[in-house]
Amino acid sequence: METSIVGVGVNVTDRFRSIVEEKTTRIEHLATRAQRVDVKVTHRAYHNGRMEDDTVELTVTGKGPIVRAEATDGDKFAALDLAVDKLCEQLRRAKDKRIDQRNHPRGAKFAKESGALKGIDLQPASVEAIRAVSTGEISTVGSAEDEEDYSPVVIRTKEFDAEWMTVEDAVDRMELVGHDFFLFIDVRTDHPSVVYRRKGWDYGVISLTTQAAPVAVAS
Repeated sequence: METSIVGVGVNVTDRFRSIVEEKTTRIEHLATRAQRVDVKVTHRAYHNGRMEDDTVELTVTGKGPIVRAEATDGDKFAALDLAVDKLCEQLRRAKDKRIDQRNHPRGAKFAKESGALKGIDLQPASVEAIRAVSTGEISTVGSAEDEEDYSPVVIRTKEFDAEWMTVEDAVDRMELVGHDFFLFIDVRTDHPSVVYRRKGWDYGVISLTTQAAPVAVAS
């Protein structure tokens, strides 16, 4: 498996590279179809008295979905250990789930003519709610009083190609990348949707629906 290591604000030493190579054997054992693992180490220094830290991001690509994990610690070696542990746990859960589905095949259960997936809370967002968020009537971030380092500037943005999939597939992908939510296009409705993690192992789905064509809304 090919390994790529990049350092941002930190020097990647030969010792760190050798330890990464040792750790990738665990990943190869769980992800036999993986072809490449990208390791990104980012060092951050703060000016408000906070201690410096390092974030290690791991991204595994190959013949299958992308799997990602990251961890932050004051020491990059400790952050690497934490990130590898997270990634291996995600891979292990996905592997166990595939085995379970192979031994106990079952299709998604939808309520007749409703499109509702049992066990998942589906809450379509109304046009009024979307408009309230876009105009700032409903805040999507904490207030400056609650956050010491609050900044209205978007720190990090990412763009991805749209993917059509079922809700169950979206939940699986969310678990693999280690996020609390996952954006996708619902293959049943063609609506932009997001699955998210609720308390425990419950999940929710929010879908965007339009009640009028974009031109009509703009006018």
